[in-house]
Amino acid sequence: MSDEIRPFRIDIPEEDLIDLRERLARTRWPEAETVDDWSQGIPRAYVQDLCTYWATKYDWRATEQRLNAFPQFRTELDGLDIHFLHVRSPEPDALPLVITHGWPGSVVEFHKVIGPLTDPVAHGGDASDAFHVVCPSLPGYGFSDRPTRPGWKTPRIAQAWSTLMARLGYDRYGAQGGDWGASVTTSIGQQDTNHVVGIHLNMVIAFPDGDMGEPTEVELAALASLTHYQQQESGYSTQQSTRPQTVGYGLVDSPAGQAAWIIEKFWAWTDCDGHPENVLTRDEMLDNVMLYWLPATGASSARLYWESFNDFTTKLGKVTVPVGVAMFPKEIIRPSRRWAESRFADIRQWNELEKGGHFAAFEQPEAFVDEVRSFFRQVR
Repeated sequence: MSDEIRPFRIDIPEEDLIDLRERLARTRWPEAETVDDWSQGIPRAYVQDLCTYWATKYDWRATEQRLNAFPQFRTELDGLDIHFLHVRSPEPDALPLVITHGWPGSVVEFHKVIGPLTDPVAHGGDASDAFHVVCPSLPGYGFSDRPTRPGWKTPRIAQAWSTLMARLGYDRYGAQGGDWGASVTTSIGQQDTNHVVGIHLNMVIAFPDGDMGEPTEVELAALASLTHYQQQESGYSTQQSTRPQTVGYGLVDSPAGQAAWIIEKFWAWTDCDGHPENVLTRDEMLDNVMLYWLPATGASSARLYWESFNDFTTKLGKVTVPVGVAMFPKEIIRPSRRWAESRFADIRQWNELEKGGHFAAFEQPEAFVDEVRSFFRQVR
C-alpha cells in the first residue's frame, strides 16, 4: 500500500453533463400519486419540476469550482483510494478534526462550516477554537473508490480514518459525525483511544437497556418516534441493507430516480415545515445528488447498509473517550441521555437544540459550529 497523498481536483467531462441532460429529457415518468401529500413518496409534480430545473438551469460548473476551492486529495487506505478534503487552519495551534458524512449525504454537507471551523477569526470567532478539518468521502461514495469485495463495515472505515489522520501528521485529533458518520466516529472513539481526544455526534446511536425500568415521558416519545420510523420511514434501509445491488440498477441508470431517492429524505429528515426547499436550496440538494450521480455510486453507497446495518443497531459496544452530543429536534434517532449513558461513559456535553434535523451542518451551520466548538473547548 502506498502512503502517497495525491492532490485531486474534480473535473467532470462535458459529455457526462450532456448525458445527464439527455437522460433527464428521456425520463419515463410513472403516473402521479393518488394522494395530495408525500405519504406515498415524493410527489411526481415536484420531481418533474426539479428535474426540469436540473436539466436547464442548474450549473454544475459553478459547484465544481466551489468544491475545488477546498484542497482535495486522494490516498490509498486499506486497498482503496479515498477522496478527502483537507483544509488547514491559519492558526498554528488548531486541533485536527475529521468529520464524516453518511447516506444520503456527502462532503457537500460541510461546505458552510469548513470556513468557520478552520478560520474562526475571519468569521467573528476566537482563534483558540480553530480546527484543521479533514472530510473524507466514505468508501463507495463520492470520489472515493468503490469496494470490490465485502468487508467494509464501519469499524474498518474508522480504522482507515485513523490511519489517514496519522498519515497527515496528526497524532492528536477529534472526530465528528452524523448518520453513518456517527457510527464511524463512535468506532474511532472505541479503537483509537491513544490519539482521539473526544468525539462529537449529531446522531447518537443508543437504545434502551433491558434493566432500565419504566421509561420516562421523554423516552416514551423517543420510542414512539422510533416506531414511526421503523413502520413508515425505513423502507429505503430495508432495501439497501438486503438488496443494494437490485436498487442500484435504477439509481445508476436514472438521474430522476436517483434524485427522488435522495431528495425524499431531505423532506423527511430536515426541519423543513413540510417542504425541503424551506431549509435547503434546489442547488444545494442537487449538488449533493450530483456526488451520487456523476460517480455512479447508487449501488456502492447503498451497500454500506448491507455491510453494517445489523451492527449499527445491535453490536454497539462501550465508548470511554469524552463525548459531546448535539441533539436536533428532527433527528431520526433521538435517544434519552439515560440511554446514551449506558453506552457512552463520559458525556461531557449534551445539548438539545430548538431547530434542525438530520443534516445538521447543512441545515443549521451556525448552530453546528457553535456545538462543535463548545464541546472541543473541553478536551483540547
